[in-house]
Amino acid sequence: MKFTDGNWLVREGYEIHFPKLVYDVKKEDKAVTLYAPTKYINHRGDTLDGPLLTIKLTAPLEDVIRVETWHYQGEKLKYPNFDVANDNLPLEIDETDQQLTFNSGELNITIDKDHFRMLFENALGELTVLDQKGLAWIEAPEDQTYMRSQLKLSVGEHLYGLGERFTPFVKNGQSVEIWNEDGGTSSEQSYKNVPFYLSSKGYGVFINHPEKVSLELGSELVARSQFSVPGEKLDYYIINGPTPKEVIGRYTTLTGRPALPPAWSFGLWLSTSFTTNYNEETVNHFVDGMAERGIPLSVFHFDCFWMDAFEWTSFIWDRKNFPDPEGMLKRLKEKDLKISVWINPYIAQKSPLFAEAHEKGYLIKKPNGDTWQWDRWQAGMGIVDFTNPEAAKWYQDHLRDLMAMGVDSFKTDFGERIPTDVVYYDGSNPEKMHNYYSYLFNQVVFDVVEKVKGEREAVLFARSSTAGGQKFPVHWGGDCDSTYEAMAESLRGGLSLTTSGFGYWSHDIGGFENTATPDVFKRWTAFGLLSSHSRFHGSTSYRVPWEFDEEAVDVARHFTKLKNQLMPYIYRHAIKNHETGVPMMRPMIFDFPDDPLCETLDRQYMFGDALLVAPIFNEKGLGSFYLPVGKWTHLLTGEVVEGGIWIKENYDYFSLPLFVRENTVLPIGSSDLKPVYNYGDGVTLRLYQVEEGTKISTPIYSADAELIKTFEVTREAECLIIKVDQTDTSFNVELIGVTAVKDVTSGEIETTEIGTKVTVPSGVDTITITL
Repeated sequence: MKFTDGNWLVREGYEIHFPKLVYDVKKEDKAVTLYAPTKYINHRGDTLDGPLLTIKLTAPLEDVIRVETWHYQGEKLKYPNFDVANDNLPLEIDETDQQLTFNSGELNITIDKDHFRMLFENALGELTVLDQKGLAWIEAPEDQTYMRSQLKLSVGEHLYGLGERFTPFVKNGQSVEIWNEDGGTSSEQSYKNVPFYLSSKGYGVFINHPEKVSLELGSELVARSQFSVPGEKLDYYIINGPTPKEVIGRYTTLTGRPALPPAWSFGLWLSTSFTTNYNEETVNHFVDGMAERGIPLSVFHFDCFWMDAFEWTSFIWDRKNFPDPEGMLKRLKEKDLKISVWINPYIAQKSPLFAEAHEKGYLIKKPNGDTWQWDRWQAGMGIVDFTNPEAAKWYQDHLRDLMAMGVDSFKTDFGERIPTDVVYYDGSNPEKMHNYYSYLFNQVVFDVVEKVKGEREAVLFARSSTAGGQKFPVHWGGDCDSTYEAMAESLRGGLSLTTSGFGYWSHDIGGFENTATPDVFKRWTAFGLLSSHSRFHGSTSYRVPWEFDEEAVDVARHFTKLKNQLMPYIYRHAIKNHETGVPMMRPMIFDFPDDPLCETLDRQYMFGDALLVAPIFNEKGLGSFYLPVGKWTHLLTGEVVEGGIWIKENYDYFSLPLFVRENTVLPIGSSDLKPVYNYGDGVTLRLYQVEEGTKISTPIYSADAELIKTFEVTREAECLIIKVDQTDTSFNVELIGVTAVKDVTSGEIETTEIGTKVTVPSGVDTITITL
C-alpha cells in the first residue's frame, strides 16, 4: 500500500509519524527495548502529547534479529499466528550516549540514538539500513491505522520470493499483496503467498503477520523496500546469510523444515484430468496403455469426479462409474501403483455430509450464527472450520476410511477463497485466518496421512499455502494455460516459491487449461520430469502422451526413465532439503551468488547441487541459457563446454540444456523402471571433470532414507582414488569425457559413448584409476 504522493507529499487523508530519536533504552538479558518519540525532545514539555513508538529487539537464532514495533500495546491479542521458533538468545549490548550495538552471530545492529537509525551489517559489510523514516505509525481515513517499515535498497540489489508469484522473478518495482487468491498462473494473484523475501545482498526479511501484508518493493520509493500491515503493531525478522542457502536455512529453522516425501512420490503421476469423462475402464486404459508403451508410472490420481457432481466434498465414490472402488484400488495397487484422490475443504449443500456438518457446527459461521454458504464452485457450499478440533477429527476420519480402501495420498485443492465476514469456532481473527486457513487445511490432511501411513510415507499435492506450509509437501503451481508463455510463468512461480522456503514443487505437464500442441507438450514433458515432482494433468482433455502423437510417447518414456535413474541423486537432495531447508529446485543465484549474471535468470535453474536445467520455451527448439564459469558437461551427450558464456543452440525433443557441474560425482541408479529400488546395488558413479586436489564425498541412501554407503573420490595428479565404506554390492565408475585409462587396480574396463567405464566387483573397497 502506498501512503505518499510522490517523493514529497503524503496522500490526502493520511498522517505519517516517524521516530525521531531514541529517548530511552530498557536492557534485559534477552531483549532490548527502545522508546522512540515521533518528535524531537528539546525540553520536558516536548514529552507531552504525540505518539511514542516502542521497539523491541531480540535474537531468536544466531544471525537473526527480530524487530517488533508498537504504537498502542493495548490491543487484544489476535490469532492465529505463524508457528515460529522464538527461543531468544542472550544479548551483549554496548551502549554509549550516541549509539547502541549488539549482534546475533555475524549479524550486527548499530542504533543511532540521536537521529533514529538502525544499520544492519554482517562480516562482509552493510546489508541494509532502517533510517529515520524506516518505521512509522500511520493514521488513515475512517479511523484506520497502519504500521509500516522501510529498508534501504542498494544499487543493483535484487529482491526475490514472497511465495509462488508468476510476475517477474525479480520483485523490484512491484507492488505485492500477501493475500491468497484463486487467480491462475497468468496474473499478479497467487495461491501461495509468503511474507518473506530474499535479497541478493545476502539477507532475508520475514514479516511475521498471517493477515494481509502490503509490500512496495522499490515501487513507492525506488531505493526502499516497504511493508505495512493494518493495526498498531509490526513484527518482522532480519535474517543474515550471507549466502542465499544460509538465509533459507535460517528462515526454515524459524518456520519449519519440509517433511521428507516418500521416494515413490518422485516418480511419474498420471491424472484422469478434471472434466473429462472417466470410469474404471478409462482408468485401466490409461494405466495399461502406459505399461504397454513402456512408460514407468508411479502414482495414479483420481480428480474431482471420483465423487458425484454437486457433492464435493462427500468422500463417497461415484458408484455409477466406480461400482467397486475397493476392488478397483486393489487391482491398481497390484500393478505397483500408489493412489491419489482429489479433495477440497468445502462441503456442498447436496453432499450427504452437509446436514451433519451444519448441525454439529463443523462449518465456518456468519456473525449471526448461521452457516456461511455461497454458490461459487459448489452450490450452497460451506467451508470446514479446522479451528474446531471435532471438525478436524471428523474430516480426518473420512480420510482414514479412504486410506483403508487403498488411497495413499490426497490432492488438497483450493483453500484460497476464504471469507473474512465470518466467525471461527476458536475465535480466530478472520483477516489473519484468510491466508492461514491453507496452513490448517494442509496440516490436518498431512497429519492424518502421516499417522496412518507413517512418517516417511506422507505426501500431499497441495495448491494453496503460506509461511510454514513447506512442512507439508508437495505443492503444485495451479491452473496454467497450455502455452509456452504459461510454461515460463509456471517456472517463475516455482522459483519464487522455492526462494520462499518450499523444498518441492510441481506443475501440470502440458498445462491445465485448453490442450497443448504436441510441440508444447513434449517440451513441457522434459521440464516436468526434471522437476522435483512430475504429473500429467489437465482440465478438459486427457493428458496421456499418445493423445498428442507417438513421438510424445517416446519423449515421456525417455525422460521418465532418466528421472528414475537419477533417483540416488534426487533422493539424496530431498534428504538434504529435509535437513537443511535448501530446496531441490532453485534459482541460479542460490549456487552462484557471486555471479551477477545469475541474479536475474528465471528460465533456467539448478536441480540439486550439480545439475543445470534450461527448459525450451519455443517451437524452434532453441535453447537459450547461461553457463557460469567452470567446465560443464551435457548429461546426455557428454559434450564439455567452458562456462562464463551465454549459449543459444537447437535441441530435439529428446534433449535440452541439461549440464553437469565440474567436480561432480553423479550417482546413476541401476534401474530406470521405477523410482523405488536399491539405490546402492550396481550404482554407477559418473565423474565429471574432477580436478587435481579435489576430494568428493557421495553418500547413497536407501529409499527408506537410511544411509547405506558412502563413496569418497580423490584426485591426486593423474590418479583417481575411489573408496567405499560398504562392499556388499558391485558398483561402476564412469569417467565422462575420458576415452582411455592407463591402469586400474581392480575391475573391468569398457568404452562407452560418453567416456570410460570401470565395473568393480563386490568386496572391493578401494580402486585407483591411472589416467
